Amino acid sequence: MTTSDTADLAVEVSGLLGVVRGRAHGRMLSGLVSTSQMRALLVLGRLEGGNQRALGEALGSSPPATSRLCDRLEAAGLLERRLSETSRREFQLFLSARGRVLLDEVRAAEVEEVRTMLDAMPTHALGQLAEGLAAFRDAAAAVVDGAGMAARRAESCADRTGGADQGHLRIARPA
Repeated sequence: MTTSDTADLAVEVSGLLGVVRGRAHGRMLSGLVSTSQMRALLVLGRLEGGNQRALGEALGSSPPATSRLCDRLEAAGLLERRLSETSRREFQLFLSARGRVLLDEVRAAEVEEVRTMLDAMPTHALGQLAEGLAAFRDAAAAVVDGAGMAARRAESCADRTGGADQGHLRIARPA
């Protein structure tokens, strides 16, 4: 299978996963947050401690739009802005306890939707799928998060594991 064929397949699967995610979000959110706010929460779950510029880059949003989005998330009690330890002109963004609970609930609903599909797959294919998805996740994280965030995440992982990076980027998932 060529890279182009694989890309076509990945886009097709991504579209199906978008439908699955939409079903899970529809069940869970029903007016609590908008689609763009949910996307921001998902990114913040990955870029915990990043700044508005990093969030805007990950979302593909302009600085004013990102600022307004953060204002709305903060007003809803889903986001906390903290003064950066390295720059007094910059804020770091963190999910609030309420934001983390909402994100965890949405992810649980997504897992249930996906589990239904995985249960229909042959057992031998699950291991291959998991290996391929892990490799794709690592490559996608490096592209989406950018080189600076990938380096920060690798350092964070090394700190948590006593310096062992285990040869790959680990996606930090808040506890």
